Amino acid sequence: MKLVVAVVHADDAGPCSTALTDAGYDCTRIGSAGGFLQKGNATLLCGVDDTEVDAVIDVLRHAARSRNEYLNPLPPMTEPAELFVPFPVEVQIGGATVFVLDVARFEKI
Repeated sequence: MKLVVAVVHADDAGPCSTALTDAGYDCTRIGSAGGFLQKGNATLLCGVDDTEVDAVIDVLRHAARSRNEYLNPLPPMTEPAELFVPFPVEVQIGGATVFVLDVARFEKI
């Protein structure tokens, strides 16, 4: 038994959980926050048999697409006389970060 932990962008959480459910996999969705961009994420937990891990990752690969977005960086701490003009920065968002963990025991009650 494996636990698939997928961290996805908040915009991809709905399509990912729907795609997993449509493919016959139960998943639990937990809200989380990203570290670099401080954007909303979702963490999806899915317990599956060892042979189904690749299928779950394939579903996530198709449902969580990466894309580019322009963001304005936060201004650094400046002195009152300094002028900071932020320019939009292109960053890649979306996709999924997937961890596969061994599960010693699984019970559905």
